[in-house]
Amino acid sequence: MAGVADAGGFGFAIARALYECGATVSVASWPPAMGIFEKMLERGKFDEDRKLCDGHLAKTEMLEFERVYPLDAVFDTMDDVPEDIKQNKRYAPRGDFTIQGLADSWKKDFGEKDSLDILVHSLANGPEVHLDLIETSRKGYLAALSASAYSLVSMCHRLSPMMSKGSSVLSLSYLAAVQVIHGYGGGMSSAKAALECDTRYLSYQMGRRYGVRVNTISAGPFLSRAANATGVVGDYIEHYRQHAPIQENLTQEEVANFAAFLSSPLASGMTGTVVYVDKGFHSLGMSYG
Repeated sequence: MAGVADAGGFGFAIARALYECGATVSVASWPPAMGIFEKMLERGKFDEDRKLCDGHLAKTEMLEFERVYPLDAVFDTMDDVPEDIKQNKRYAPRGDFTIQGLADSWKKDFGEKDSLDILVHSLANGPEVHLDLIETSRKGYLAALSASAYSLVSMCHRLSPMMSKGSSVLSLSYLAAVQVIHGYGGGMSSAKAALECDTRYLSYQMGRRYGVRVNTISAGPFLSRAANATGVVGDYIEHYRQHAPIQENLTQEEVANFAAFLSSPLASGMTGTVVYVDKGFHSLGMSYG
């Protein structure tokens, strides 16, 4: 589960849903946020969010993480990391926090073959997301694509040797990949479009080489810490609630439960697919009151 830094986003909820279904769950967290995440876990600040639903298949009553790994997904290997980041006090104690480092740690902890059944990519970053696309710098645009789209490609490349036949790769997209969403800038719309395109190509290549499925969920807006960086997510949520076929706010659990289904053998026939979990908003050609 790559991209968990708090309990407020889809990533944590998906981890809980998978755990409720009996999965063993490990997470990878961004090094600058990892210390706070670990302290909050240790002090019980996430205990309410860790509680499981009735009828769960897990052996405990609360979500437990097998491992918490450091991961900065804009770096493939330590050779790619600038010296100032290597020496940064939030990074230096974490060892190899790159995608290759994650793969190496996983291999050491769980083995080289058939040790990974579900890979969830729940991370994105656009440093200029607050800017309209026309105002976005080349550096900001490429940074959004690197963190939000290419990271999935790199993770598939480096982690696929540990995945068993029938395994699942899942990422999270957004409607801005295919429609204009005002305020979703900084190249993030382009990054989500790339993510969805890559999902199709990866599904073919991962399927043919390893027998692994690759899908993405295009979720509706939700007031997470990351989404709040746009500055307008509250407006998105209200607009969806007013105009979607089902006039309700989307919940973490609705996305997480579908992610658990899509990652399970129940969805063994689905790959290369973008599935909308957004109360039906994507189906509208025009918003009606």
